[in-house]
Amino acid sequence: MKKLLSSLVAVAALSLAQSSHAGTGLVDSVSLEAGGGESMQMVRLSAQKDWNKNWFPTSGYHLSGYWDANVAYWRANDWLGVSGNHKNLGVVGITPVFRWEADNKLGLYADAGIGAALFSSVYQNTDRHLSTAFEFADHVGFGYVMSNKWDLGVRLQHYSNGGIKHPNGGVNLFVVRAAYRY
Repeated sequence: MKKLLSSLVAVAALSLAQSSHAGTGLVDSVSLEAGGGESMQMVRLSAQKDWNKNWFPTSGYHLSGYWDANVAYWRANDWLGVSGNHKNLGVVGITPVFRWEADNKLGLYADAGIGAALFSSVYQNTDRHLSTAFEFADHVGFGYVMSNKWDLGVRLQHYSNGGIKHPNGGVNLFVVRAAYRY
């Protein structure tokens, strides 16, 4: 838990340091995400670095993307929390994300990504069991970037080990996201 807290503090410090150097640093935006599903809750801090690509331009939109590095805290409860048992997990991940966005990066967008995540221990909750600490993390989402650089969105997130080892029940989450673009 101390390592997870240290990681969260490091990401926050890096994000604050980059905010005064907009466009010149390692980070183009930072986000706070929260969500849950299947008797668990999650909070995640992320930092993003834009690819600054303009693929398939059409009607004021194009395909681009970004790298998303994240640290998360999961609190997993037993089925309906009947026994009061819960397990806290730390998760570190990296995901390349494709985004269909407006040329000026404002307004509606849709994004999707497939990356990798490393859990602090094996996840088991209700009927779900991920038998490895390494998991693939994929998502689809959409949102809106406002003129004041705030990005609000939602995602459907899925974690599984892709059949590397069984059982591989997979975990699905609904996530809300708030990001600030420098």
